[in-house]
Amino acid sequence: MTLLSDILTCAHEMGVSDIFLVPDHAPIAVRHKSLTELEGFGILSEEDTEGFVTEMVGDRLKDLHTRRDLDYSYALEHVSRYRVNAHYQRENIALALRPITESIPDLNTLHLPATIGNFVNMPRGLVLVTGPTGSGKSTTLASVIEQMNVTMRRHIITLEDPVEYQFVSQKCLIEQREVGFDVHSFAAGLKFALRQAPDVILLGEMRDLETTSAALSAAETGHLVLATLHTQSAAQTIERIVDIYPGEQQQYVLSMLSNALRAVVSQTLLPKLGGGMVPAVEIMLCTAAVRNCIRENRIHEITNVIETSRAEGMCTLDDSLRALVLNGLADGEKAIAKSNSPDKLRRDLGLA
Repeated sequence: MTLLSDILTCAHEMGVSDIFLVPDHAPIAVRHKSLTELEGFGILSEEDTEGFVTEMVGDRLKDLHTRRDLDYSYALEHVSRYRVNAHYQRENIALALRPITESIPDLNTLHLPATIGNFVNMPRGLVLVTGPTGSGKSTTLASVIEQMNVTMRRHIITLEDPVEYQFVSQKCLIEQREVGFDVHSFAAGLKFALRQAPDVILLGEMRDLETTSAALSAAETGHLVLATLHTQSAAQTIERIVDIYPGEQQQYVLSMLSNALRAVVSQTLLPKLGGGMVPAVEIMLCTAAVRNCIRENRIHEITNVIETSRAEGMCTLDDSLRALVLNGLADGEKAIAKSNSPDKLRRDLGLA
């Protein structure tokens, strides 16, 4: 056993959600949303952390020296797989690792609104799942893909940095390409994916102008594109996409989005009563009213459209939070802390 495997084994047995390996500190993990020191390992040195990267990715250490950041996946046999970010801080290498659950949750077990299950049957267009790091975006999308995998016959290509959930093709043919190993970048992967006759493309993140343009083009030309962004609402998501483009192109992009976009799901996680985590979501579906708001750059009106379109399957964040509490899945005070209108939600829950 190496020091790295000892640390990861200890963290796995504790059931942590994140692990931080930083020189001049003991190994630190996140357990139940709190930082905790892993006992018995002492203070890590810069030689330790550089050795960890070498142990995990070998020759790619030189890429870290060049880029100063490196994302990759790592598997410790009989323990877990990890999404890893190696980076520099104070001129030394540090690492952040997140365990990846091997089994893909059934979509019906995630306590998500039934509307999200309808994404499985969408033939084309752009679906975005958004939220901060650690909000469950990857799990939601993986569950949608797995539902396709067991019910439909489609060719699915994923572009990820790094690959998280590993799919086993069933009715679908699923190819997973990891940025840095199988393909140079998201944009390059999208370009070549379109030549590989996919029905569905899962894009780990729309990070830049080139990737965003390729994703919109793919969605417009008959593919279903599922992607993530680090935004916290539907309106903010649309604004972020438009802001990526130069000013003279923004009206054209609004028109493209109004045609290509099918849905935006913005999610966050709350502690689940009884253990684990549960997602709260805002859902925007691209109805005629939403398309008009996008096309005419009335993005500020989208929240009002969501609030008045519950019958069509849309959902505000506060709707979702309220349902979680009333169904006994989340604590009222923790839900209120996530709310966009905490005073109103407190009154609705009878906690005023």
